[in-house]
Amino acid sequence: MKRREFLGALPLAATGPYLAGTLGGGLGLLLAGCGGEALKGPVAIKWDRDTCERCRMVISEKRFAAQLRDQNRKVHKFDDIGCAVFWLAHQPFNEQSAGTEYWVADYAGASANPGAADVNWLDARQAHFADGKKSPMGYNFGAYAEATAEAISYTEMKKRVLSRGK
Repeated sequence: MKRREFLGALPLAATGPYLAGTLGGGLGLLLAGCGGEALKGPVAIKWDRDTCERCRMVISEKRFAAQLRDQNRKVHKFDDIGCAVFWLAHQPFNEQSAGTEYWVADYAGASANPGAADVNWLDARQAHFADGKKSPMGYNFGAYAEATAEAISYTEMKKRVLSRGK
């Protein structure tokens, strides 16, 4: 009996576990590389589909969106930086906790590109905030990469949002 004939005559149960292990392992590696979110950095928001972690409203206004990745690498999305600030105030961690990443949409970049699929994300802790912008939840802060005369820091913006008590 030739080798091919011998292998063909073996029952599937005899070769199945080896073949399944080889194919299953390879397929698992292939699928792991293709799906899911990245483990670092901001993720794409599905505009008009994703909802705010705090108020549960649909995220539509690109100029005001925010995201936070917690220490467990889970991403939380918000329709307004004020929602992110209040939500974060009720968590067992904060924006300075190790492993926490925090972004806000660049108001100027999103305004200049209203039809863009995504926005320019800024580190929320380093961004400069201008009051007086009409935001989805009425916190009314727009984030900018560059400081202006009327811009305030993240810390000051956070203090003002929390003092409103809503």
